[in-house]
Amino acid sequence: MMEFFYVLLAFVAGACAPTQAGINSQLSGVVNGNMMAALISFAVGTLSLVACAAIARLHWPALSSLASLPWWMWTGGCLGAFLVAATIFLVPKLGAATLMASMVAGQMLASVVFDHYGWMGYSVHPFDEWRLVGVFLLVAGVLIIRGC
Repeated sequence: MMEFFYVLLAFVAGACAPTQAGINSQLSGVVNGNMMAALISFAVGTLSLVACAAIARLHWPALSSLASLPWWMWTGGCLGAFLVAATIFLVPKLGAATLMASMVAGQMLASVVFDHYGWMGYSVHPFDEWRLVGVFLLVAGVLIIRGC
């Protein structure tokens, strides 16, 4: 049962990648550059890790303020922090192949939804039967790689 949870967690972690890419792409246009967008994204990820450190009652360092942005542009860093933490946690439990297969399946499912609706600034690419087959095959691939 726990292994199912780990695979599901890897799947959710994989779904974060296209979300983060879309958010950071939109952020890049606002802050005039990919490097600054990446810096802001990972700065927010750092703040998430600082919150985890505070919950764990670790030493809380002093932080300086960042420029104000719309709230949703800050979420890219939160997704990146989750992705990194999840992969570090899951790889010894699932192995590289199951972890990556689960993440790719999650990325593809999220990607076809984002494409279909044009969310996160992606161009609209409507969902069709071939995309359904592709997602099904990726999920089947996870099961096959895991030996289920």
